[in-house]
Amino acid sequence: KILKLVVLGGSSVGKTALVVRFLTKRFIGDYEANTGALYSRKLTIDGEQISLQVQDTPFVSLEDDTESICCQEQINRSIYWADGFVLVYSITDYESYRVLRPLHQHIRRIHPNANIPLLLVANKGDLLRARQVSSSEGLQLAAELGGAYHEVSARESCEGVHEAFQQLCQELSRSIGSANGEKRRGLHLVRPKSPNMQDLKRRLKQALTSKGKSATAL
Repeated sequence: KILKLVVLGGSSVGKTALVVRFLTKRFIGDYEANTGALYSRKLTIDGEQISLQVQDTPFVSLEDDTESICCQEQINRSIYWADGFVLVYSITDYESYRVLRPLHQHIRRIHPNANIPLLLVANKGDLLRARQVSSSEGLQLAAELGGAYHEVSARESCEGVHEAFQQLCQELSRSIGSANGEKRRGLHLVRPKSPNMQDLKRRLKQALTSKGKSATAL
């Protein structure tokens, strides 16, 4: 069975950091601008081996002075492709919270008749002094959108991130039967020749090397 997740949200909310935390249990603070990588891994859910694909994406923003979103065509393709959705905002950035309601409406336009497994992630939970979005606002939005809510810190806690993603994977696995899981839509993303974990490991190594050089310079 194949589970396909897409991670969506505004700029600098920690989408890639969350994906890396979930897949590798590592945290690296600095990343290159996200061009949208597809990662794959195997995991076991309810005793069944699952092939999980996680699509990272560039940021989504609101158009000037409107409640409409501005996103790349690549994001539209990712939304069409996915079975489950992770919507991310930062508790330190109210604009990243505001973008999620119209983003969800955009998802519903692409999947008008589908039951959409959804996870709302409030990231940067360690930066409480800089909080701009309350937990109650996050819970209210999750209830409105029909998804689960998790406030986490990709920097501080692997467990919280893993629990959030695991919950969505379990819900998604149970919601799609074997036939539905194999259903092919007309539009596909280009899959990597091999799981993109090698690219992820390379990026982690580069980041660690860069940090090591900085420490040596000091």
